[in-house]
Amino acid sequence: MAKLYFYYSTMNAGKSTILLQAAHNYRERGMEPFLITAKLDNRAGQPKIVSRIGIEGKAQLFDSKDDLFLIIKEKVKEKKLNCILLDEAQFLSKKQVWQLARVVDDLQIPVLCYGLRVDFQGELFPGSLVLLSIADEMREIKTICYCGKKATMVARLNKDGKVITKGQQIQIGGNESYISLCRLHWREEIKNANINDSQF
Repeated sequence: MAKLYFYYSTMNAGKSTILLQAAHNYRERGMEPFLITAKLDNRAGQPKIVSRIGIEGKAQLFDSKDDLFLIIKEKVKEKKLNCILLDEAQFLSKKQVWQLARVVDDLQIPVLCYGLRVDFQGELFPGSLVLLSIADEMREIKTICYCGKKATMVARLNKDGKVITKGQQIQIGGNESYISLCRLHWREEIKNANINDSQF
C-alpha cells in the first residue's frame, strides 16, 4: 500500500544524501524513482539534487505554481514510476502537499518527502506544517549541535557569521548561512542576537 512519508530534520542532517541513496536502491532493484526538487534552490545551477558529500541525481524542478499531481500523472503515461522522491519539501505549498497525497491515494505511488521542519525563527514552514498534519509516516533524520545533543533548530548567520533573527522566511544557503543547534543553544544564540526580546 502506497504511503506519504515526511523525513524531516534541520540543516546538514544528510536529507539529500539519504534521498539519493534511496533512489540508488530503487534503481538497483530495477525500479524507477522520480526525483523532484525546488526550483527556488538553484545552488546546483541545473535541475538536479546535490548532497554536501558530492553525490547528485537529475531531478524535475517545481515551483509554487506547479500542479504536482498532474506532472506525475503525465510522467506515469511515459513509464511506470515506483516512487516519488521529493527534496526541499518545506517549499511545497499547502495545495501541493495535498496533490502529493492524491498521488499516493489515486495513483498508488509512494511519495517520500525530505525537508526542514522549522525555519530560523522556530516557525514551521507551510509545506512542513501540512506534511506533519497529513503524512502517513514521519521520520526524523538526526544531526547534532556543537554541544553533542540532538539539533532540532536552525539559526541564520549574516556574512560575518553572527546569528540574526530578522528577515524573510526563505533565504537559500548552506553552511555559510545556517547552523543547526539544540533548542537550548538556539535560545541562547537568539537571545544574544536580540538582547531586547525576553521571549526566549
